[in-house]
Amino acid sequence: MKRQLPLLLVFVSGMLMVVQYFVPSEISNATYEYLIDWTVIIGIFALALGIWSLIKVSVEKVRRRSHDYLYTYVSLAGLAVMVIIGLNPYGDGLEDYTFSHLFRYTMIPIQSTMFSLLAFFIASAAYRAFRARSVISAVLLIAALVMMLRVIPLGPLSVYINDTSNWLLLVPNLAAKRAIIIGVGLGMVATALKVVLGIERAYLGKD
Repeated sequence: MKRQLPLLLVFVSGMLMVVQYFVPSEISNATYEYLIDWTVIIGIFALALGIWSLIKVSVEKVRRRSHDYLYTYVSLAGLAVMVIIGLNPYGDGLEDYTFSHLFRYTMIPIQSTMFSLLAFFIASAAYRAFRARSVISAVLLIAALVMMLRVIPLGPLSVYINDTSNWLLLVPNLAAKRAIIIGVGLGMVATALKVVLGIERAYLGKD
């Protein structure tokens, strides 16, 4: 029964979500909204689980004196401060002065730093990928050069470069994006069917 009940719940829930798209009515819409509200509730519990996992892993890292374990204190301190400020009943929620300033002057600069560092990794990866070792690599290199040259004022040549870059974006690039989106959509449908029909049972902790 421990295995049959979760499979039955998943099958019924999945079929309800599928049927409501093909049988539009007030009941199906209400059921859809109700289940969406439950996903928000489940997400909150998942957030709590993630926080507990972070604390557990951090404490274990400190106990073992792992490499750079001192940064764990900073992480836990930041987590505690933001939680305490966010749960302050006398605060203004997201508009709270302390909360907004910590986010604006701590979190955003950290994110900007991370993206700045990623630019160097991207440049290094592009240098290795754009070596014209084959016809496909040469085409990729030429397309990348055209896309980069379009932001540089080159006089009369800018018109031709802009037209070429727009064609690259709207024809080959868009075709590849649509193919990827279609493939991802088909994969999602196949995975959903496997879960609903009980073929994929990884969420049970076995198989």
